[in-house]
Formats: sequence, structure tokens, C-alpha cells
Amino acid sequence: MTDKFKTFVDNYQKSSAYKTPLGFGIAKVDIGEKSKKTLCATYPILNWTNENLGSYAVFMNAITPSAQIISNENECVYGIDEDFIYKSLELYTPFLNEAIQNKMIHKNIQVVLELKKALDENRLRDKNGEFLFRFAVIYKDTKCESVETAYLKLLALSLGKAKLRSLILDGIFGLLQNVAWSGNKPYELEWLRENEIALKMRGIYPHIDFVDKFPRYLMQVIPQYDNIRILDTAKTRFGAYLGTGGYTQMPGASYVNFNAGALGACMNEGRISSSVIIGEGTDIGGGASILGVLSGGNSAPISIGKNCLLGVNSSTGISLGDGCIVDGGIAVLAGTIFEISETEAKKIAQINPDFSIHPNNLYKGKELSGKNGVHFRQESTSGKMIAFRSARKIELNDALH
Repeated sequence: MTDKFKTFVDNYQKSSAYKTPLGFGIAKVDIGEKSKKTLCATYPILNWTNENLGSYAVFMNAITPSAQIISNENECVYGIDEDFIYKSLELYTPFLNEAIQNKMIHKNIQVVLELKKALDENRLRDKNGEFLFRFAVIYKDTKCESVETAYLKLLALSLGKAKLRSLILDGIFGLLQNVAWSGNKPYELEWLRENEIALKMRGIYPHIDFVDKFPRYLMQVIPQYDNIRILDTAKTRFGAYLGTGGYTQMPGASYVNFNAGALGACMNEGRISSSVIIGEGTDIGGGASILGVLSGGNSAPISIGKNCLLGVNSSTGISLGDGCIVDGGIAVLAGTIFEISETEAKKIAQINPDFSIHPNNLYKGKELSGKNGVHFRQESTSGKMIAFRSARKIELNDALH
């Protein structure tokens, strides 16, 4: 039977209808009462870059053409109906017994088995006849045209299946509606306004946790490693990436935006803005802020190297190499002038071959961007900004990570 399934997959991949997917999955969606548009798409399984192409063949052969929501050369979204479920189960026949006996294997089959339960309980559509489960595919990394594919990309970033800053996210704010989130359920603001009196008089007005276009990270993602700690769910946006373990995010001024995050063990008590990437072993002090690219005129995404220390309430607007220190309370920006003595400049040049020594000992912040082993400080007596070769080794507390 497995040989028959392999032959089916091989034949489909050789057919003229076949298009290689970048990513695909089946989502449970929330539909707006007023707009009838998708407010949120939750994927239990993400298939990305050549993962589970057998399941892709199954789903593409199970779709019902009349259930098409969007389809073009870049992406497609189909509603899931009864025919899709039965056709998928038929094609999955060689693996069904294994999947039923062990819920930890054949994850895409597990999704279809849950769809069968939804069918039996009449939960495939809402009261308006809208599909509540949808199959979505991304073929090309272009501007997203649906909420379903936008959520696919955000999930790929949060799971680390797509590298930070590697995907086109243009237009995502226009696709996602600003909604009120109560637990994992989004409510249209207009619908809440229209029904406010009835909801409150009947005692069923929902507890609103926050209002945003994006859900929170933990509403969509289970941390992949047991030693990732997030002490305040409000502080991490869906689409952030929290590395390969050992990440600790403290409450207070800490925050991680979408398409940003840490590549490994990291202590974060500050703000990691959109498109900022933090290297392993770095400590971001309380209230420290790193400039993002969403607003304010900054167009160059910032990367912070390994084993850096960003002091309390500091501001960093340039990239840092490995082993850098920004003292607390100072701003290291592209236009900030730093004085570096000739002796210290030579030390910095030893580990940064592309570093040019200036006769006047003055350097703009942008000239120090990405350089390794630089310590930034404000001289307490004169107030002038200085920099020198860092002599301090930054190490995280092993007991915390």
C-alpha cells in the first residue's frame, strides 16, 4: 500500500498541474460577523520548504474547485468541505491505522482526522455558510494576498523554518484587521460597538485582553524548547523568533516585535524592535531599546552580535559585532560622534580588518556599525561620547538559561 502511495505522489509531481510549494497547511479560521472576512488563521501544522510533499499531493488532489477562495501563481486558499476530508482519508489509507494508534506521528493525517470530527459535529461552516477550515499554499515569496498566507509566513518565522528578515511581509498590515482579542478569539471592533448594550446587559461582554492586528506569540506557538521563558505573554508578538533554547524574557519594559528575535540563549529585559536580530549570549538590559524599521525613518535592519551587553535604558541605532558593550543610559546612533584614542583604535583594528583609523580620533556611529569588541561610553566628567576596545567578557548566568 505504501508503494501505491509513493507512486501516486511521484505521478502527481511529474504532472503538468504540479507546482512546488514554499509552504502549506490547513488552518482553523475566525470569520468576522460584520465583514465576513478572515480575522485570524491558526495552523496546527506548518509544512515548509520540501516538508511533507506527500501530504501536499494529497491535499491538492482532494480540493474542491468550487471551494476556491483565491488562486493564482503566488498562492491559493480553498475552503475545506466533506469531499476534501473523505478524499484525503482515502489517499492516506496506508497510514491511517498508524496515525490513529499514535497521535505523535503523521501530523497532517492527525489534522484530517480532526476535520472528520468537525464534519461529524457539523462544524465545517459557520452560521453564514463560510468555511471555518481552509487549505492554504504559498508558491512564491511575494506580497501576501490573503490573511491565511500572511499567517503562514508569520508562523514560519516564529518556528524558525524561515530565517528572520528572509520573507516579504509588505502589505501585511493592510491585510490584517485591527481587532479586540479575548483569549484566542478575535472580535471586530465595529461588531462590539453595535452589540455593546446587549452584551453588557446580558453579562456576556467578552474580557478584552488587547487590541491589535497581530495575536501574541503564545497564542499561536508552543515554545520549541523547554528552557525558553516568557514571563509576560503580552511582550512577544506573533512572528517573533526566540532561538534554539535558553531564551529568557523578563517582564517590564521587555518586548519582541514580529520578524525579530534572538538566535540563541539570550537575556532580554529591553525592546527588540521589528527586524532586529540578536546574537546568542547577548544580554539586553532593562529598558534598553534597539531601533526597528517600521517607523521613524530607520531603513537599515539592525543586528546585534554574540555576547554583547546593552546597558539599562540604552538606545542602539547601529548594528553591533560580537562582544560589544553599550553603557547604560546612552544613545549609540548612526550620527553620534565618538572619540577613540589612537591606542584604542589600533586595538579595535586588530580584530576588525576593515576598520579605518582616523587621525582626528573622531568617528560617527555608522562607521562603527557591525564592528566587534567595541565598548561605548559617555565620559562622566566632560560628557563626551567615547569608545574603546572592550576588555570585558559577557557571560549569561547558566542557572537562568
